[in-house]
Amino acid sequence: MSRQDRLVTDQEALIRIIDRCQVIHLGMHDGEEIYVIPMNYGYTWEEGRLTFYLHGALDGKKVDLLRENGNIGFVVDCDHELIEGRLPCQFGFKFASVAGKGTAEILQEPEDKIYAMQHLMRQFSEREFEWNERLLSIVTLIRIRVEEFTGRVRD
Repeated sequence: MSRQDRLVTDQEALIRIIDRCQVIHLGMHDGEEIYVIPMNYGYTWEEGRLTFYLHGALDGKKVDLLRENGNIGFVVDCDHELIEGRLPCQFGFKFASVAGKGTAEILQEPEDKIYAMQHLMRQFSEREFEWNERLLSIVTLIRIRVEEFTGRVRD
């Protein structure tokens, strides 16, 4: 990375970025192409390991691609604000982001699905929810075990 002054390495600062952001941009392999979609997420940070949880339809392109190849890339970003300058090359953008790669898997076990949904909902609500088989049967739940990531901030 050429701009070391923007690198975020502090664990608490990285967690604050992930807490503030609301959308993960998920990049998947589609043959020789890359397929990128935005999704809502939940996450855990346990024993220094970052894991994202996503949900979506039972079938479709995303599910098909993840079944073929679970290797993914991702970005969460937020705090966007234009920095204006007197000259065009002085313009810029404030941001905070966490980007990396990992392995995605479609969850099958009911207890894994409940765990995923609990963390998804915690990203958006402090309420606790009850889960049953019917609710879990109408969505695909995905766990991303993050292997590498970096954080960056431009204030």
